[in-house]
Amino acid sequence: MSQLDLIAHLRESRPVAPAELRERVRQIAAQAPAPRRRVTWRRALVVLAPVAAAAALAAAFLPRGGAPTVATEETLGDVTRSGVLAPLGTDAAPAPSAKATAGSEFRLAPAAPPTSQTRAQDYSATLTLRLPTANAVSKATTRALQITASLGGYPQTVRVNAGGKDGEAYLVLKVPRHRVQDAVRRLGALGTIVGENVSIQDLQAGVDTTSRTIARLQKKLVELRAQTQTEELTKQIATLTTRVERLQRQRAATLRSAQFATVELQLATPPAAAPSEDEDGPLHGLVVAFTWIGIGAVYALALGAPLALLVALGWFLGRGWRRRREERLLSRP
Repeated sequence: MSQLDLIAHLRESRPVAPAELRERVRQIAAQAPAPRRRVTWRRALVVLAPVAAAAALAAAFLPRGGAPTVATEETLGDVTRSGVLAPLGTDAAPAPSAKATAGSEFRLAPAAPPTSQTRAQDYSATLTLRLPTANAVSKATTRALQITASLGGYPQTVRVNAGGKDGEAYLVLKVPRHRVQDAVRRLGALGTIVGENVSIQDLQAGVDTTSRTIARLQKKLVELRAQTQTEELTKQIATLTTRVERLQRQRAATLRSAQFATVELQLATPPAAAPSEDEDGPLHGLVVAFTWIGIGAVYALALGAPLALLVALGWFLGRGWRRRREERLLSRP
């Protein structure tokens, strides 16, 4: 007997379960309890509770965002320095204490760049000061006018509004140019400096050009006056004379304006502090914790939902395949 014949014989002679045994198996299968679910709510809570607690602790100890503190610097001439507090009503600012300098920066009374003693210059300075009250603004304005008069200067513009809770003042002061450094130093000590600027424009080049033009025209006038006078020559001499006089007045006005420096002084009380939006309430940590839990739930749903659907589909397909296999097994004769 060949091997194929032996296999065929074994298949034909395989034992068949009796009908009573098949019926008994069907009854046992019908009475068997439903399979126990592997994933239950209790097991899910056991896994999710530590995850939620870890997210809450991480949110509670995360650094809270806030507006960064930036130390600003102001430039005055060629000197750059950080802000310094100058006391009200004094001409010199005291040195800040170690405790104050450790947590904040102060602005010293400014030192303006020196002026030239040999060249004409258009010198202007701007100071912006903060004072605590409207009354302090009024007193500082009076003191600024006194300082200007003591230096030989005069006020060009004065505008003061200190009748209410807040006060402000705007002054345009003219001081002798050779004393502008003293003026800037003393005026800057009237309050807390929040802004300062100095502008220097050289006028000597223009003055020299005008002087050369005047000298050339005067030389030409001398030559014309030495000639035989005619009506046309007389008109030309009058025109040149008028031009020379105009240039001389222009040069004199430039030199007079260069003798005085312009100091703009702006005084104001501090602006009302806006309510802080970064203050955290007593339930801030809880809100942050739930926020992170919500974010984690969204990520878990977005990433885990497709995987969960695939697992559930595979489980249902496997369960159906097992049932059909059992039915085929029980339906065989």
